[in-house]
Amino acid sequence: MTVTLRPARSTDAGATGEILHGFSRENDWMPDLHSCAETIAFCGRMIDQGWVTVAEVSDTVVGFLALNGTDVHSLYLTPAVRGQGIGKRLLDHAKTKHSRLTLFAFQANAGACRFYERNGFAEVARSEGADNDENLPDIKYVWRSEGAENG
Repeated sequence: MTVTLRPARSTDAGATGEILHGFSRENDWMPDLHSCAETIAFCGRMIDQGWVTVAEVSDTVVGFLALNGTDVHSLYLTPAVRGQGIGKRLLDHAKTKHSRLTLFAFQANAGACRFYERNGFAEVARSEGADNDENLPDIKYVWRSEGAENG
């Protein structure tokens, strides 16, 4: 399988929005806060801000990573390609741009937490979810490149 990473285009909002909305629909612990159309519009705004890198297989968007400065805002894949190294490729691409990255993962998303820990992220804080739209307990993770200052 050949995977291509590239900056997202405005025409990718539909595919990225469907991936993100699909994730919330497939997990019963996620509250259903937004319609698919609202999620597509949200992804369009992230794309317009230059945050999004997409992963393509056979000219089809199968995942994306949204990076706001050093904050990994979103990393989502279609169910069919999970566990095949595409998420790691997107994350490694983000790591080439910065010596430190931060992100939040929902505590209920055990698979994502394991993924980030396997990829060098360390837990630095937990919350009960008062600061996220979903009001779900989350974990803050930080990654630092080797040789980066602690702190």
